[in-house]
Amino acid sequence: MLILLRRSPRPHPDRERGASAVEYGLLVAAIAAVIVAVVFGLGALVRDAFNSTGGCLSGNGTSNSCPTNT
Repeated sequence: MLILLRRSPRPHPDRERGASAVEYGLLVAAIAAVIVAVVFGLGALVRDAFNSTGGCLSGNGTSNSCPTNT
């Protein structure tokens, strides 16, 4: 019984590989979530900028958002 208590339970080297793979998977998932959030956050802003520019170029530039050349 004392021999079993003296041995310190050490993790098997193969078990550590699985934990690091899970950590990398969580890291990739977090990075993907940030990228998706940024794309959705900036998507409306970019869409509005393109719509405004397209409206000014097509001759519908009667609003104050189109710059005028004086």
